[in-house]
Amino acid sequence: MRAWFAIALWKRVLGGLALGLLFALIWPSATPSVAFIGELFVRAIRMLVAPIVLVTIASGITTLADPKRLGTLGGRTVGLFALTTFVGVSVGMLVATIIQPGVGAPLGTATAHALGPAVTPYQQLIGIIPLNIVEALAKGDMLALIFVAIMVGVGTVLAGDAGRPLAAVLQSMSAVLLRIVGLVMEATPFGVFALIANAVAANGAAVFVNIGWLAIAVVVGSLIQMAVVHSLVLRLLARLPVLPFFRGIIDALAIAFSTASSGATLPVAMRVAGDNLGVGRSVYSTVLPLGASIGKDGTAMYVGLLSLFALQAFGVPMTLTVYAMVLLTGALASFGTAPVPSASLFMLAAVLSAVGVSPEQTALVVGFVLPFDRLLDMTRTVPSASANLVVATTVARWEGELDEAVYRSADDR
Repeated sequence: MRAWFAIALWKRVLGGLALGLLFALIWPSATPSVAFIGELFVRAIRMLVAPIVLVTIASGITTLADPKRLGTLGGRTVGLFALTTFVGVSVGMLVATIIQPGVGAPLGTATAHALGPAVTPYQQLIGIIPLNIVEALAKGDMLALIFVAIMVGVGTVLAGDAGRPLAAVLQSMSAVLLRIVGLVMEATPFGVFALIANAVAANGAAVFVNIGWLAIAVVVGSLIQMAVVHSLVLRLLARLPVLPFFRGIIDALAIAFSTASSGATLPVAMRVAGDNLGVGRSVYSTVLPLGASIGKDGTAMYVGLLSLFALQAFGVPMTLTVYAMVLLTGALASFGTAPVPSASLFMLAAVLSAVGVSPEQTALVVGFVLPFDRLLDMTRTVPSASANLVVATTVARWEGELDEAVYRSADDR
């Protein structure tokens, strides 16, 4: 046991990834027998997501103490997420324009997949304020939970001395939840092994034959978003070296890839932000839960990419107006996407309807991509996780809440 725990968690996770791949290729018929391990792992993480969002945002706000600082932190955070999201959609559109993965795609052979009714911007806006807090917590409605958490945190700060007992309770609950997260994270290598084995066995090595160009475009777009966009944010806005950042977040990226869920990545992202990057708790406990809901660089990139994929497949003429509509609606749709696997695929209805694609055609796109979407989702979740940590690090730098010695020590790990 000592030898096992002496190995860095990210190395154990990568070992689980490799073994899961080999297991699926060598013994695919046995993967159903280990699939439950991955399901248990994901359920354990998701069990923690809603309470962590509610408690850590509220407690993070209470640690700020100065009411004037709430507006500064929140404004900077939302502004950075909006910037990286719009750039993400642009990157996806650019990659799709160059690679053109949708040209000649046989969408007519796909089975239409039923889509739920598209959520309008009005419904998204109204839904931010829940009618029932308990129901929002039970459903894991992230935007509603964030609103409630912000109200509780702000109210606690504004209450002054009367709010200090509640602030202490929130901070204690946050510490306990993060300790539970640490226990769950020790099971990561086993959960990753089962998740990867099941995904590869279900789809096989031929999953990228008909959709190979789209898969290549997703990988290229994800790499551009991380290696170029995120690196520039760190260098130009935070004035920090890039390599320590990426070395320090390997654990979070591994979880993001294996679970394909920004929400499921949140607990370990909070841990690496504090332990590896030196981000102050008052910043990461506020920025990261918010980012799990609205910080969707990977989703934004994929929505822009898949929208152009569909338009290319249907032969829709690409004009400046079409590009502008995809950019705007893609960014807005990304903000409202749930932090769960494949959620971005179903946001296509809102984007494609804005440029004249019928619901029936959108259903064909979803039906064509859905069988392969798990592996694509795993890839595009990685830049989303990276974006959340980039924003947290940059905001911490601006707010004077970054321990630069801890940040730079990632080079020594």
